[in-house]
Amino acid sequence: IKNYINGQFVSPISGDYIDSISPATGVLNAKVPCSDKHDVDEAVSSAKRAFSSWSESSTKERADVMNRIADILESRLTEFARLESEDQATLLGKPVLLATKIDIPRAVYNFRFFALSILNGTEECTHLTGASQHLNYVHRMPVGVAGLISPWNLPLYLLTWKIAPAIAFGNTCVAKPSELTSVTAWKLCEVFTAAKLPPGVVNIVFGYGTEVGEELVRHPDVSVVSFTGSTMVGQRISQVVAPYCKAVSLELGGKNAALVFGDADVNESVECCVRSSFANQGEVCLCTSRIYVQSNLYEEFVAKFVERTKLLRVGDPEDNSTDLGALVSKQHWEKVRKYIDIAISDGGTIKCGYGVEPLELPHKLKGGFFFPPTVITGVDDMSSCVQDEIFGPVVCIMPFDTEQEAIKRANNVKYGLCATVWTTHLERAHRVSKKLEAGTVWVNCWMVRDLRMPFGGMKHSGLGRESAKDSLEFFTEAKTICIKY
Repeated sequence: IKNYINGQFVSPISGDYIDSISPATGVLNAKVPCSDKHDVDEAVSSAKRAFSSWSESSTKERADVMNRIADILESRLTEFARLESEDQATLLGKPVLLATKIDIPRAVYNFRFFALSILNGTEECTHLTGASQHLNYVHRMPVGVAGLISPWNLPLYLLTWKIAPAIAFGNTCVAKPSELTSVTAWKLCEVFTAAKLPPGVVNIVFGYGTEVGEELVRHPDVSVVSFTGSTMVGQRISQVVAPYCKAVSLELGGKNAALVFGDADVNESVECCVRSSFANQGEVCLCTSRIYVQSNLYEEFVAKFVERTKLLRVGDPEDNSTDLGALVSKQHWEKVRKYIDIAISDGGTIKCGYGVEPLELPHKLKGGFFFPPTVITGVDDMSSCVQDEIFGPVVCIMPFDTEQEAIKRANNVKYGLCATVWTTHLERAHRVSKKLEAGTVWVNCWMVRDLRMPFGGMKHSGLGRESAKDSLEFFTEAKTICIKY
């Protein structure tokens, strides 16, 4: 595949490429550009040149282009679903059905949402009266070139969540997708061209974070940086941008808790917690990885949760009956497996999953990085399995007695991205939600997103918020103009 700079597909200047491996087969799938500083310079220069005309275009012109992008994406739903199901492999990683129902429709929605948003914007205005009359109003301007770095787990969905607001508000951008999942971003560039997006408005450079990401973040002509990924990399980005006084948005890791109180509907909570724990192979920052269940409900909940988990099918991502596909890479598979060993050494019990039931896979998938949904009990709160972000299909279930205990234990990690609360007691729902140190709290549900509401993490889970309003404030600069009349 090639970089996309100034509306053209171009090879990396170095001529070097990275092997992209199909997670379902372990076989070479694509060659991804191993770009460097020179490619980043070309892309940023292209974005800077395009900024002048794009930033002065009308909101209707920008909205029309974005709606054309959405229309083309939607017309190619099946094609992009297969690509998103880990990047154009003959045998895929993510279940195609998941990409068809969630990933691609949300990518389409991102463009349509922000296209509509900019057509309905309003500016702040105040009047000062006295000896003379003064009118104050706010004029918002796009900030310039945006550096956008997206992760591997939802390659198109999260990339469009950054590109859409950036260009909607008149900015141009240089995006750096993960080197593990680059093909969908590459194919998205064909959509930009077909939609007649002006050259240079969106540029995409592929490669390693240590090369492309680092250079993009520190580039003097990049005004803002939006990153979604690991806490460790987010901390590095904070260090790099500090001398430049750049605005930065960081959506980082999570170790999300579910609190199931004794009055909860056990069947409903089990069904939703299974989904929130194992969706997308557990490779979602919002997935539940710790479940605290009140003691009077604990045994019943665990039994039903394990029973329901055993019904999940791990296998061929092209089969519509598949629930979990392959993990993204062999390295990540090894990381997830390591935590099973840790759980056992910490006195935990593997109720189902890795090491308990063998995976039955067809021969063509024997080289893939498949991992069964795994349920652990018997570990305490200080185990690495409870403290670390595993980012795989592994969940720990633990009992609690009191509401205060549940809140304290749920907050006893360095992350604070999201949480879920299961209770039929309305006062408790509000009380507990307010005390949880998490940017989003769902009560009796999970993954219900309204893009008008702030989204982001607390503590080590990130910096900044994302919503229509937050994106406006992040991707624009506010100028106050005061006129005497």
